[in-house]
Amino acid sequence: MYNNLQQKESVDTTKQSLNIIYEQDKALAWYYMQGNPRPCFTPEVLESILAWYDEVRLSQDIQYIVAASEFEGAFNLGGDLKLFTQLIQNSDRAGLLKYATACIDVLYHTYTSLEHKVTTISLVQGDALGGGFEGAMSSDVLIAERSAKMGMPEILFNLFPGMGAFSLLSRKVGEVKAKKMILSGKLYSAEEMYDLGIVDILVDDGQGEQAVYDYIKKENRTKNGIRSFRNATRCCNPITYEELKEITTIWVDAALKLTAKDLRMMERLVKRQSAKVG
Repeated sequence: MYNNLQQKESVDTTKQSLNIIYEQDKALAWYYMQGNPRPCFTPEVLESILAWYDEVRLSQDIQYIVAASEFEGAFNLGGDLKLFTQLIQNSDRAGLLKYATACIDVLYHTYTSLEHKVTTISLVQGDALGGGFEGAMSSDVLIAERSAKMGMPEILFNLFPGMGAFSLLSRKVGEVKAKKMILSGKLYSAEEMYDLGIVDILVDDGQGEQAVYDYIKKENRTKNGIRSFRNATRCCNPITYEELKEITTIWVDAALKLTAKDLRMMERLVKRQSAKVG
């Protein structure tokens, strides 16, 4: 999976929790998430992405950014459930809100293509769950390999995905389907997500990186038209930051109502997910 990266003519830099690789000849930057001890959106990962996004906005050389993961079999498993448990047990509303706001800050910057400066691409080569699925959906282009699975398990521990899931899904598949997907807690195959129109490009395992290059080559032929049309589509039923913020506030209040039983279920999911990538 990573041999191709070693052969790239690129400049590598490492930010905390991210491995960033530049391919200057393609105006392309990859960022590989390195969440520890499990591939989720830890505060450190979120902080690193936001700091790097600030750098990208100041650059004139980057036209494409790709989000990927260094974990075999996992793109991103979502929120930092261990942190959630601690904050909820301490009734720390401010801490939960701070974390949730960082999540929607990353999502909104990705959704708006860093204020229309770049094309954002998510390369999903493993499970994308909860916030990880929200993050992947927020990109302009979602490329997935066939073995990947995606979904929102939050309802299993009596919560809901509150950092953009319904906002993004309802605009892609309609409100009725979005509600069913969120309230079922079901995991979907990459092929099912492709049939729903959520995955833009579906490829065989091991072909994801090449699919990124193929897409960039295709967009470059008519980049002005594609990007202008993409901006135009955001004018129709747009997702606003205010919408995300309001939903996130509801999520925080709901999280603080979780019971000890709910938290035990959350902890079991943490152990299961940690074991999967261990």
